[in-house]
Amino acid sequence: MAPTLVRAPFHRPGWIYEEKVDGYRMLAYKDGARVRLVSRNGVDHTRRYPHIAAAFAQLKPSTLVLDGELAVFDDQLRSRFEWLRDPDESVVATPPVLIAFDVLYVKGRDVSQRPLRERRARLEDVVAGAGFIYPVRRLAPDGLDAWAEVVERGYEGLVAKDEASAYESGRTRRWLKVKQKDWTVEEDRWRRTISVASSREPKGK
Repeated sequence: MAPTLVRAPFHRPGWIYEEKVDGYRMLAYKDGARVRLVSRNGVDHTRRYPHIAAAFAQLKPSTLVLDGELAVFDDQLRSRFEWLRDPDESVVATPPVLIAFDVLYVKGRDVSQRPLRERRARLEDVVAGAGFIYPVRRLAPDGLDAWAEVVERGYEGLVAKDEASAYESGRTRRWLKVKQKDWTVEEDRWRRTISVASSREPKGK
């Protein structure tokens, strides 16, 4: 499920607002003792991040699928994509961690079609107390106040989500993202490098 980029922050009743983590999209799979960390393009990163795989294996459900973002943070809890490729030890304050924003399958049940508000509650319960795996940060309940947090704290942006939304494949307009302009050119450059190596209503783009 991928959010659609819109040009301006907004507020909409029935929607929630989360930090947009500047990292690497990752799906985490658990089936009994077997654990896998797989990128959106199907590359298995389990061996590359053994500490996250080990933490995921210790979560209580015997079957589990989480969707999230692999990221590192500075001491102000800001994430930057390039730090995954080239960590700056003078800036980076955390090891790579999995920031989970959705749960698709848990305890033998497909929950992907349940409303987001229910899935979020399940997610928080599943990862409570885990090491290296955390639920994505919720921002202010008003979308414009949430955007003010993004600007003040130096986050990449925010993702607005319809609390009634089911999880669906592909790009959707029930999740919308707004990014700070300063990220656009540099983020595109980082994405190209990685690929070579392996108003209160939104205005659409």
